[in-house]
Amino acid sequence: MSADWSWLFLDAHGETMEGEALTTTGFPTQSDAESYLGESWRDLLAAGVEAVTLRENGIVVYGPMSLRAAE
Repeated sequence: MSADWSWLFLDAHGETMEGEALTTTGFPTQSDAESYLGESWRDLLAAGVEAVTLRENGIVVYGPMSLRAAE
């Protein structure tokens, strides 16, 4: 099974982020990618990530989606 699903991490200005705290590995399914986000969003927010975009094979599925609670 290939790892076709991935997250794009964005800072407060909408710029792509990279770094050790951000996973660069792909996920085999959308469910696996979303489970990762559900478990990791607090750590990502602490690392400066403000929003994420889910991609399949590099094509946007949805996002950007804020990691902050709606006010």
